[in-house]
Amino acid sequence: MPWVTEEQIARAKQVDLLDYLLANEPHNLKKTGHEYRLRDHDSLTVSNGKWHWHSRGFGGTTALNYLVKVRGMEFTEAVQLLAYDASTGPPPSIPSSTAKPPPPKKAKPFVLPAKSINNDRAIAYLLSRGIDRDILKRCVEAGTLYEGRKHHNCVFVGQKDKNGKARFACVRGITSGFRQDIKGSDKRFGFLLPACAPPGEIVMVAEAPIDTLSMATLQKRKDAGWEGRHYLSLGGVSPLALLQFLQQHPQVNHIVLGLDNDKAGLEAIEKIKAAVYEDEMLRDRTLCITVSPPPVGKDYNDTLLASIREQKEQEQRRRPNRAALFI
Repeated sequence: MPWVTEEQIARAKQVDLLDYLLANEPHNLKKTGHEYRLRDHDSLTVSNGKWHWHSRGFGGTTALNYLVKVRGMEFTEAVQLLAYDASTGPPPSIPSSTAKPPPPKKAKPFVLPAKSINNDRAIAYLLSRGIDRDILKRCVEAGTLYEGRKHHNCVFVGQKDKNGKARFACVRGITSGFRQDIKGSDKRFGFLLPACAPPGEIVMVAEAPIDTLSMATLQKRKDAGWEGRHYLSLGGVSPLALLQFLQQHPQVNHIVLGLDNDKAGLEAIEKIKAAVYEDEMLRDRTLCITVSPPPVGKDYNDTLLASIREQKEQEQRRRPNRAALFI
């Protein structure tokens, strides 16, 4: 559990939700009249410095409220994220209730973090999380995983656009629970481990890249045709990455949703299913959606680590008692 100071909490409480969304989730916003709505939570509106989730009957005034109540983040993690975003000073607030919302800010350019001279620390950390070495090697060779130079974080790079440019990346600390999308990231281009063998008709979906790689590792351990599946990270619970992926992969006909076993993950399942079935570009597609939450723990990395522990315990039980050899 990350630790935060009173000063960080005070800074985090100053961050307005619309400012946060414009900077971090611009493609999840749509303007409707005098207010904004979220694409993945259509009944959540933002207007005049306040937000309200009408279908759930609650709201708030800050980005901190939103991250905790809607996205299901731990309070300290949300404070840490927002205090970092607010390090240059408090953002401007929404004008008074009689004024119109400000025009969207000019998006900051997306720039990947500088690379370390090697990936040793990041790879060692991910191996300790149970991720298969060959899968990590594939990601490194594809340029979708590397170690950041400044903090030696794991940097997960999302899919490229039609011009061959990366549009999304997120970082994961190797010595703490720190995680964050790189500023200017486009949620539509989530982290992907693509199928490298036919048929490529199934996409397995998780929230975070580590859970995505854990799903792939578990499939490989089962030897269940794992290379013929895609593994996609949503970067949270927004359906944007999945919708974009499906539009670009017409052969996919089966979606396996492996979101976290927490309030945010469980509540997002129906929203994601609705977003897929109601998308105009996908309405003529025959798509099967299977809900497959992690069978053990909060997420699929918990499940993977539990599977590894169980295998080791079984091997220990099968191993003959060496002391008996000397009797």
